[in-house]
Amino acid sequence: MVNSLRVLSDPTRLRLLLLLVEEELTVAEMQEILGMAQSRISASLAQLKREGLAADRRVGKNIFYSAKEEVGTMVNTILQGARTELREATRDQSALALAMRKRKDHAAEYFNKLAGRFGRVYVPGRSWEALSHALLGLLPPMVIADMGAGEGTLAQLLARTAEKVIAVDNSGKMVEFGASLARKHGFRNLEYRLGDVEEPPLEPGSVDLVLFSQVLHHVPNPLRALAAANRALKPGGRIVILDLASHHFGQARELYAHVWLGFAEIDLHQMLKKAGFSKIQSSIVSRESEAPHFQTLLATAEK
Repeated sequence: MVNSLRVLSDPTRLRLLLLLVEEELTVAEMQEILGMAQSRISASLAQLKREGLAADRRVGKNIFYSAKEEVGTMVNTILQGARTELREATRDQSALALAMRKRKDHAAEYFNKLAGRFGRVYVPGRSWEALSHALLGLLPPMVIADMGAGEGTLAQLLARTAEKVIAVDNSGKMVEFGASLARKHGFRNLEYRLGDVEEPPLEPGSVDLVLFSQVLHHVPNPLRALAAANRALKPGGRIVILDLASHHFGQARELYAHVWLGFAEIDLHQMLKKAGFSKIQSSIVSRESEAPHFQTLLATAEK
């Protein structure tokens, strides 16, 4: 009993055991959930195993860890209290659910592999540009808000089939240039509005789809922007986010005016949840082959 209490006095080991009583996990999955180094997790697991609180089993090259089934009443009582007292426990459970969904999401993994091969071999007429035009044409008529639209290249593509597209940007020159392009190309259903994405010039419950394409990492308060998007959406409306996954290329702040160095999936998931969204899904959809190897994160959710 004394040894168990000594082991569980450490918050990291306590957080690990809270996860392992729920699911059998690999060290890599625990790294992703907790955001900790492998060495720290492995050392903590070794102590949990030594005191008979955790077990492992090998499947091929992978080692899966779980809590011992015979964990005693005293330890269960400690875990029960930890679920409410540890401030990281709620986040860990959300990250665990995300990790389990990833494990099962074979379709997303297939898409990642496909994305890595597309375009490597030349095929006449095949390109991402052509494919995007084809897929955008399948969208039903809807009112779309393109947040941080810039000069509006994407907004113009969406306007081909949308009922209306509202392009919002905080740069007066971008709005002026985009509006002139829209007039030049005859887009009567494309409107440019000058405004901040944290307080966008959109009426509550007025749009079907809100799009953030490589915008949130420029926004000082992303949660406020997501909450504003939720207010602008109609009931059942959707949000689509394309942004950088978290990275360590600090020069992006100076080179590209980035405020945030990307976002971890779990952090974006938590922000969407706090902003009032449900049915949240996310995955990495592209990885750059050259340093600093930026990754693009796709997230969708529903009001």
